Amino acid sequence: MKPTVSIVIPAKDEAESLPELADQIRMSCTPIELSFEVWIIDDGSKDDSWEVIKRLQREDARFQGIRFARNYGKSAALSVGFARACGQYVVTMDADLQDDPAEIPELIRMLEGGLDLVSGWKKKRNDPLGKTVPSKLYNYGTRLVSGIPLHDFNCGLKAYRAEVVKMVKVYGELHRYVPLLAKWEGFTRIGEKVVNHRARKYGSTKFGWERGLRGFLDLITLSFLTRFAVRPMHFFGGLGLLAFFIGFMIGAWLSFEKIFWLQPIGDRPLLMLAMLLMLLGAQSFMTGLLGEMLLKPTLEGTEQYQIREEAII
Repeated sequence: MKPTVSIVIPAKDEAESLPELADQIRMSCTPIELSFEVWIIDDGSKDDSWEVIKRLQREDARFQGIRFARNYGKSAALSVGFARACGQYVVTMDADLQDDPAEIPELIRMLEGGLDLVSGWKKKRNDPLGKTVPSKLYNYGTRLVSGIPLHDFNCGLKAYRAEVVKMVKVYGELHRYVPLLAKWEGFTRIGEKVVNHRARKYGSTKFGWERGLRGFLDLITLSFLTRFAVRPMHFFGGLGLLAFFIGFMIGAWLSFEKIFWLQPIGDRPLLMLAMLLMLLGAQSFMTGLLGEMLLKPTLEGTEQYQIREEAII
C-alpha cells in the first residue's frame, strides 16, 4: 500500500543528527496513524552518515537511503527524492534537526484543505546574523521578482501534493525556487505556515554569502528561461527595438538642428550615443531573430505543455 506522505531529506555530514531525526519523525506521524516513507539522500558525506542510513533502513523499512558518488548539491538530492517518492504528499526537510518533524501533520492538513504546496516560515530563527541578514535580503529580492508573497523561500520544510514535485524540474540551485517553478506550471494555490525553528545541535552551518549570491543569480536566470526560453525575440527584439527607437529619435533631433538651425553636430556626444544605441538595438534584434531560427527545428514536433490531469471516456 502506498504511504500517505513521502519525506525527502537531503543530508551531508549529519551522522549525529539522523538517528534523533528518525525518532522524531516516528513520534510525529505514528500517533495520528499517518503512513509515511522516508528517503534520505546522502549528498557526498565524509562522515558516517551512510552507515547510519543503512542502520536505520535495517531497523525500519520505512526509511530508505540513496548515496551519491560525490557532493552534487541539495537540488540534485531533492530531484532524486522526488522521483522515488510514492506518497500522495511529499514533505521536504533538512537533516540538521533545525526543522521540526512535529510540523508535518499540520502541513498535510493544509494540503488536504486544498493547497498545492505549503512553505514553512522560520519567523523566529535560531541562526547567527551572518545567516539571517543575507536570508532577509535574498527573500525580499525573491518576493519582488517572483510575485509570490512568501517570507522564507529558503526554508527546507515544505509540503507538496505529489503531482507538483513530479512536474517541476529541480537542478542547480533551484531548490529554493520550487514554489516559483510550481506557480509557473499552474499550481497557484500556495500557502505558508509559521514553523518552529530550532538551534543547530550538531555540526556547523553550510550556509555562506556565496550561496545567497548564486541563488539570486539563479533566480534571474530562471525568470529569463521560464518566460523567454521559447520566445527569445520577445526579450532581445523588444530591447533592440527600444534601443534603436531611442537612438533614432536622438539622431532625428540632431539632424533637425543641423538642417534648420545650422548647428554643428560632428563633435556632439549625443551623436555618438545615437549611433551606439541604434547599433546595439540592431544587434539585439538580430540576436533574438537568430535565437528563434535556432529554436524552430528543436520545437517543431515537440509538445510545449504539460497535462496536469484528464477526464475522458
